[in-house]
Amino acid sequence: MKNAGNASLYTVFMPADSTTNYLVAENVGKRYGRKPVLEQVSFTLAPGEVYALAGPNGSGKTTLIRLVTGLAFPTSGRVLMLGENIHEGGYAVRRHLGAVVEAPAAFYPYLSGRANLERLAWLSHVKKAAERIRDVLFGLELVAVADQPVGSYSLGQRQRLGLAAAILAKPKVLVLDEPTSGLDPDGIQKVHEILKEQASGGVSVLLSTHHLREVSAYTDRVGILGGGRLIDEVVMEGASERHRLRVSEPQRALAVLQTLPFVEGAELKGEVIVARGPVDEMVRALVEDGHRVYEVSADYFDLYEYYRERIKHA
Repeated sequence: MKNAGNASLYTVFMPADSTTNYLVAENVGKRYGRKPVLEQVSFTLAPGEVYALAGPNGSGKTTLIRLVTGLAFPTSGRVLMLGENIHEGGYAVRRHLGAVVEAPAAFYPYLSGRANLERLAWLSHVKKAAERIRDVLFGLELVAVADQPVGSYSLGQRQRLGLAAAILAKPKVLVLDEPTSGLDPDGIQKVHEILKEQASGGVSVLLSTHHLREVSAYTDRVGILGGGRLIDEVVMEGASERHRLRVSEPQRALAVLQTLPFVEGAELKGEVIVARGPVDEMVRALVEDGHRVYEVSADYFDLYEYYRERIKHA
């Protein structure tokens, strides 16, 4: 993104070991009294990866966000950030974290947006703070209201100021609870652009969201929560690379495709086969087996519809 001074809103991080996960949740559980809120939740987040948490209200999304940011303590399991326990490492670990939990973020309402960021920059030891504050205000389109009291901001402006605060210190891990809640379509698009930029710069991004169709364009994985458990994890890479094949003798054709090592997830939907793999080789294998292939088309993966089905049958 081009902005004032040609400064970027993100920093490229080059960890010594590029395979190291920046964030790890290991069998995390949380109980309030006898009531389990989360049970045995595990996931990892690598540098430059975007992981979205989805689930109905009450599924444990915000509780999990609070646990991974160190705002709540797990009853079982642990959370590691850059290899250190976030609940034991103190500032040395949390200085790598930028977060907005239970948005909108809290600010001094009588101070301007710029003044709030200046105080946060001082607490976070941000170098060249004035320049950095200018960049994040510009990137999140808050320059026009930067010197107005935050108490006069709209909900959408406070949401964007919260994101500006979260990325101010150039964190390596960014955790956001419903970052687009209360935003208009332009604001939602702007937040998505910022999150994509952060990830492309090497930041690990974890967010909870109900806007599955929008985030599916850049999310690497989606964790679906239901009843306090991680009931599914969708890997988005290749999720849309499926094809629909209308062929003769679909049952027998399906059996052929299921024997091929380069074909994944072949299934029959009505009279149409849906499969993932190199389509030219799939068609060739079917023709060589004596089948007629009448039609081949892309099968577009709808994350929202998949989510609805998983929640319905959880």
